[in-house]
This record gives sequence, C-alpha cells and structure tokens, in this order.
Amino acid sequence: MTGDTDIEAGDTGVGSGHDDQAGQAGRAGQVAQADQTGRTDQAGQIGQATQVAQSGPRPLAPLSVSATLGRLQFHKSDKFRILQLSDIQDGSSVSADTIRLIEAACDASRPDLVVFSGNQVAGYDSEFSQTATKRPWSSPWDLGLSETDRQAATDATRALVKKNIQTTTAPLVSRGIPFAVTYGNHDFQCGLDESVLDALYREVPGCCNPPSISADPAQAQNLPSSGLKGQVAYACEPGTFCLPVHDEDGAVVFLIVLLHSGTYALEGGCGSLSVDAREFLKDQPQKLDAQGIIFQNIPLPQYYRLLKPVPPTRAHAVEGYRTFSKTYYEIDPEKTVPGSYLGEGISCPDKDTGEFAIARDQGYFAISAGHDHRNGFAGSLEGVMLMATPTCGFGSYGPAPAKRAARLLEFDLRHPYEPRTQLLEFGDLVGKASSKKSYSFGANYVPQAGEEEYDLVRPLSRWERFIRAAKAFFRRQNKQD
Repeated sequence: MTGDTDIEAGDTGVGSGHDDQAGQAGRAGQVAQADQTGRTDQAGQIGQATQVAQSGPRPLAPLSVSATLGRLQFHKSDKFRILQLSDIQDGSSVSADTIRLIEAACDASRPDLVVFSGNQVAGYDSEFSQTATKRPWSSPWDLGLSETDRQAATDATRALVKKNIQTTTAPLVSRGIPFAVTYGNHDFQCGLDESVLDALYREVPGCCNPPSISADPAQAQNLPSSGLKGQVAYACEPGTFCLPVHDEDGAVVFLIVLLHSGTYALEGGCGSLSVDAREFLKDQPQKLDAQGIIFQNIPLPQYYRLLKPVPPTRAHAVEGYRTFSKTYYEIDPEKTVPGSYLGEGISCPDKDTGEFAIARDQGYFAISAGHDHRNGFAGSLEGVMLMATPTCGFGSYGPAPAKRAARLLEFDLRHPYEPRTQLLEFGDLVGKASSKKSYSFGANYVPQAGEEEYDLVRPLSRWERFIRAAKAFFRRQNKQD
C-alpha cells in the first residue's frame, strides 16, 4: 500500500527537500491516511538504505541530528523524528534478530530520539530465578537465605540486566542516537526495581532519563549522560518524565512525556498510573505551555473504541480482554489508518482510571503504547491519536517474524501536533529471521475477569493447554449451576 504520509527512508531532515511531501500530509484528517505497514515502494528504499548503511563503516557524525545540535530540536527542514521500540522482552542474551531490527530501523529512519516504551527485560526469565518476583507486593526471597547470599543473588541479576541493557542500547551508542526509557509489567520481575534499572540505563551514553529520587517535577534538570548539553528534563518517578522539544530559537514546540503505566492491579489484570504520575501528566502542558505526546507500555480502555464488535464466527475476530471478554472485535477501518491490524485483545486496566480524559483535556495530541505484542494500529479518538505498537523483539510471543516492527513518528514544525507514523517491519528492513526463539501467542486463550492473565514465560505444552482448558470448562459449568 502507498499513501501520502509514507515517511521517506534515510532522510536526516537537514535540508532534505522533504517539506513538500510532509505538507501534503499535514492535517489531522490526512494523518488518518498514514501507511503503517511500510509495505510500499518506499519500504524497498528503506531496505536499500539499510543495506548501504550496514555495508560501510559507522559515520563519524551522529545519525541523530538533535545529537549534533545539542538538544532535542527541529531541523532546518522543520522535521523531528522519534523511533519507538516496544517490548523487547528478553533476558541477558538478547536475540540477534532483535538487534538486527534495531540497527536497520535506526539506519533507515535516522531518528532524533529512540524511545523504549517498556518491557525491555523479561523479568520472568529463569536466569533471574534467584531474585525474581511475580508482583510488586510479593517478596522474591527465600527466608532462609543469608544477607550475603541475597546480595550475591542481587549482584548476579544486576550483571545480567546490565548485559541486556548494553546489548539493546549498543546500536544507539555506536550511531550517536540519544534514547529515553520507561517500563512495563515485566521489567521489575527480575527483582530490580525501576529506580535501580533507571540508574543502570543512565550509565549508558545517550540516556535521557533524569534522576527522579527526591526530584521536584517543576524543576528542570540537565542530562549530562545524554550528551545533549542544551537539553533539560522534568522528572516525576522512574520511567515517568518529560522532555521538551525545541525550535531553532529555543522555544518549546511540544513535549515528549514517558509514563510508567503501572504493572499489575491488586484485584487482577493490568495496573495503571500512580497518583503522582497522574498529577504530573496533568500539570506538564500548563507549566511548559505546550502540547505533548505520551509513550507508555500498557494501553488504555479507550483503544477498544477504535475497534468494531463483530460476531465470534467472523474470520480473524479477536475476543476482548478480561472486562471486554465475551465480545469479539476487529479493526474499524473508518477509525484507523490503512494497514492497521489486530492480533490479540487489548490488555488494558479493567477500570477507566481517567488517563485518557486528562490527555484529551490537558493538551496531549497522541498516546503510543505497546504491551500487546501482536497489535499494530493507529487512529484518532476525540482529537487524540492512539497508537498500538507491536513488539520489536524475538525473545517472546508476537506476530509473524516479518511483522515485528519499530514505530517511526515524524513531526513537522508547521503542524507539530499532527505526526505521521509508519511501522518499520523486520520483513521489509532485514528479510528473513534467523531466530527460532520467538513464538506465536496462544490466541485461543483470553483471560476473563478474575482470572490470571496469559503466562508469557514460554509457550504452554499440550498437557498444560489441556489442563487450562479443563479448568476453564469447569469454571463455566459452576457459573451455570
């Protein structure tokens, strides 16, 4: 498919002559014509650009124009680019195909900033078993362990996580691309909380995460580890902070807000924002007098409003998650951009926590989430663009390997609140996957309200699938009785 809003590969945004193409796509109504899939003639150009970039030595100058300019800033061509990487979800030995996709997407898109939108670490991986914790409120420790043994286990986990971080950020460091990180519902399960993870990321050159312990959300912080001498950030808590994006004169044009969207709810299902994060989200546009885009891991219940209820017998119909179960859905083509796809129910909090209303009413023009590895869609709802980004990783479940992707967003200074977006897919950028580690999601199982959610540690055996189905059958029988 082709569309006026395809994002051309390899454009640095500096005197690129890309303005005419962006101008054709600028308005909000035209944003809805964006081609997410990257399956275009330009996608072929992306692949060619990637091959050229990979065949030669790394350029001396950073690929990120903002890195050259010293702060997150629109280029002379009035462009600014963000590359979102979601749900890498791997252990210390990150899949080579994941790294190939990150490298190819960076070389093809030349982003100003890379955003890791949560679940970088598969905290449930068996290699973290000595420190692993299932829920934030549960203890990972064997009460019989000595303090010495606990410290040794923590140090071992820290070393494993550090290896994951160094591997996933290496393509960015070598290319001079700054990055920002938030967290999902699996990162903490390794036994290191988000403040420790934040500190490990800040050891990497290019990290834009500000220190958040005892931080004043109203106070701008410099980011020495980012390499952006002119950039500031506003911090709330680990994984929740704001990065202003500027024009050439230094005026703030829009805000990039990363939100730690929570882990698990006490009553079951997905967690939600903390009280502090909710207040932070509400305050930033007013304090900085600019609109913003939100990146987080867990999507919102409002994402279901971009879908269309269909009969369960409809081909490729997908059952909703927990409180949305018993209803089947497909993508609503009148509300979403071409190329959108739905591969699993949207895993969102059971209750509406008010985040969407804050975003809509306080000046946010877009929300981009991950978490649901098999979903890739975007659409507009009440003036807010909602995006679901599939996994870019090969260490966990997801769509077919060719469909694993990074999301590119391009902003134009003439209409900065109407970004164009495109999924840069593995099949287009790299080709055939070499990894056999990835697997497909068991689409026949959807958690019901009150049930435990799907176990992502590994694909279930036939016997385990039989036991799960039997339990579900007897639960239904008991309800009927």
